[in-house]
Amino acid sequence: MPATSRPTSRDVAQAAGVSQSTVSLVLGGKWPGRVSPATAAAVHDAAERLGYRPNPAARNLRMGTTRTVMLMVPTLIAPFFGSVHAGAARVAARHGFGLVVYPWPDDAGPADSPFAASREAIDGILASSMPREVLAGFPGTPVVMLDSDPAGAETTVNFAVADGMRAIAAHLGALGHRRIGHVAAEPDQWTFQVRGAALAAGVAALPGGALTRAVTSIDIAAAKDAAGRLLDAHERPTALVCDDDMLAAGAYKAARARGLDVPGDLSVTGMDDVLLATALEPELTTVRLPAEELGAQGMAALLELLGGGRPPSRSLPGRLVVRGSTAAAV
Repeated sequence: MPATSRPTSRDVAQAAGVSQSTVSLVLGGKWPGRVSPATAAAVHDAAERLGYRPNPAARNLRMGTTRTVMLMVPTLIAPFFGSVHAGAARVAARHGFGLVVYPWPDDAGPADSPFAASREAIDGILASSMPREVLAGFPGTPVVMLDSDPAGAETTVNFAVADGMRAIAAHLGALGHRRIGHVAAEPDQWTFQVRGAALAAGVAALPGGALTRAVTSIDIAAAKDAAGRLLDAHERPTALVCDDDMLAAGAYKAARARGLDVPGDLSVTGMDDVLLATALEPELTTVRLPAEELGAQGMAALLELLGGGRPPSRSLPGRLVVRGSTAAAV
């Protein structure tokens, strides 16, 4: 064997004095009861001496699988999806799977496969915060939906976002807030629909509660403009509830542009509890949604599905984290 070539299973077989099929059995862990321990030891010794490593691509080709999963997200900019990826990648690697990320904006219509033949390139899909319609281009591919409408046939792993919004409404109500503004995320996604409905119900349950709403794209500058429209009303809100922490940063900017102190004149809340929440001053009251755990549990469910199982849908609880951006209504 030339010194520069990569050792093959044939080289290991020759060095150990066995057949290639025996090498495959031993290195694949399927030798007990079929190959003697001495022969197995000889194969392992030969592989070690030669520096042989099995070729996973060739193995997967023989098995008719790629051991690759695609994570589909609406954007790569939001820190939330970075955490989802981290959790999914951790579980995938533990089981010998690779993970590719495919950003697809939620308003762009059905997704086209980034591969020449998607069925030959990926084994399954994790679709995070995406409508089902985008999956039309991947017929027959196993799917687990994350932070998505649980009404369909697919397994979903979601957050209890309605509980989170109810906790925010109760927190603000206990502080005496009744005029509440909602800086609402514009994307037509299940998670934001649920947040809006739960907040409306929570505010309606407060004696004298009144809710106003301004819709915005998920962008700090756009959120500043949306929050400003609410704050310029004749009876401005005493609290702004934002659909995520990035929108809350825009609300801070709108308040300060008008000489309003947070929280002295205006309370502000977010949702997600990404790193931005503690970078703001004062630190943001928000609902902590375990994004990394969402990715991890979603990947675990998809691997169970790929293994022939029927994983149940599930919902992960959030937790209200009270910080310095909320105070008693004035």
